[in-house]
Amino acid sequence: MKIALPHPMLFSGATARDVVILVALGVLLGGCEALAVSAAGVGTAAGVNHALGGIVYKTFSEPLPKVNQGALAALKRMDIKVESVSKQQDGAETITASANERKIEIELEPISAKTTRMRAVARKPSGLWDSATATEIILQTEKRLSSS
Repeated sequence: MKIALPHPMLFSGATARDVVILVALGVLLGGCEALAVSAAGVGTAAGVNHALGGIVYKTFSEPLPKVNQGALAALKRMDIKVESVSKQQDGAETITASANERKIEIELEPISAKTTRMRAVARKPSGLWDSATATEIILQTEKRLSSS
């Protein structure tokens, strides 16, 4: 039996410890494929992208004013209190809100005249992120936009 080894240049500068850690991670994470595929499927099915730290993103094929109306309607439906809406010089808008000791920030960024990127963050008092609430805000916004 012949085993193909990677080219030595791939590991130039890497210590033996680095290679062992990399191989161990590959072996340990190999069994998590079903979990990774399931987790990816949940976010992808909803069309919502998650970043590290609980920040949630979605791009809508709608102009910024319409997405703003959808977001405000979603927050009202969810009984989340809007504290302020501010506009930046670059055309972006920020909605700050709160509910049950959570601070929520929604940023709407115009990509084009008919496309808007929405970023939602919900933070708990402990400083931890609540990505479930941020995701639901985006999903409810999407629902409001599709019904209008």
